[in-house]
Amino acid sequence: MGKVSVKRFGCLKHCQLSKKCKAAAFIGIVKQLRMKPVIVVHGGAWAIPDKIAEDSISGVKNAILEGIKILEKGGSALDAVERAVRSMEDNPVFDAGHGAVLNANGEVELDAVIMDGKTLAAGAVSSIRNISNPVTFARSVMEKTDHVMLTDRGANQYADCQGIPKVATDELITEGERKEWEHYQKYAHSVKTLFNSQLVHDTVGAVALDCSGNVACATSTGGIRNKMVGRVGDTPIIGSGGYADNNIGAVSCTGHGESIMKVTLARLILFHMEQGKSPEQATDEALQYMGKRVHGAGGAIVVSPDGKWAARFTTERMAWASIKEDTLSYGLNPKEMFNEKTFRIAS
Repeated sequence: MGKVSVKRFGCLKHCQLSKKCKAAAFIGIVKQLRMKPVIVVHGGAWAIPDKIAEDSISGVKNAILEGIKILEKGGSALDAVERAVRSMEDNPVFDAGHGAVLNANGEVELDAVIMDGKTLAAGAVSSIRNISNPVTFARSVMEKTDHVMLTDRGANQYADCQGIPKVATDELITEGERKEWEHYQKYAHSVKTLFNSQLVHDTVGAVALDCSGNVACATSTGGIRNKMVGRVGDTPIIGSGGYADNNIGAVSCTGHGESIMKVTLARLILFHMEQGKSPEQATDEALQYMGKRVHGAGGAIVVSPDGKWAARFTTERMAWASIKEDTLSYGLNPKEMFNEKTFRIAS
């Protein structure tokens, strides 16, 4: 990596610039030096039972390898997060797409969001029932309509117009989920109580930084088991389930949706980063605030424009993985990180 001319960026040394100006100038320098790509994914923050722990780790590792293939070839962060999330939507171990949990009527209702940090373009869908890859549907909303979010019947009508493939709803429901839902019906627990048990799954998501210095995020979910019909959680809400801005970073959130919405968790994390905190510090502070203020638990993955990243959570477990340069990192339990040398990312 070559040296940057001090004269060319002399204003950083000689002018009394605000923090925001300095950050913008730094980002401009970084982009010219061709960034080393970074990608982080999560498979949901909740009380992951031992019987699916190994499959959850395997699933996030497979997803991140799908995403890094895009970035290695010089592809965009937007393409990478979509690819990674699609991988998890297709994996029945996760609560997104195939494997989604069921609502109070025993039906699937899916939500997703995707956001481009370069332009702040965003697309989201909610309460859709028969599309196996909601994240790709959300991207279509972002790129082909004047809107940010489509929901329920209108979303299905748009899918028909665009020729987006549909599947029979039963194809998205696993035998295990049907049994879990039937088991739940025997007990009178609140949805929030169940969130803290091993009877519910949670969201999947990805954030990435590409070689051009652009960031993106994507989040997808089937929600919380036994939710009311039509309930929409944090996932498709811009600033709650995810947010991406090249000037600050990208975030994908997971956890108790109502709590996340009340504190706009994704944007809160980025607010702390704007104040100079690292991704890890910003995420910890925001999660602690959410726990204290609204008694909610959750997690988030974050990447900054200079390639720093974090995967933090306050639930019992969160399956996550990251790749930066030649190191694949992953974990499941609090304060746990395993590292594997993989390959050199193409320059």
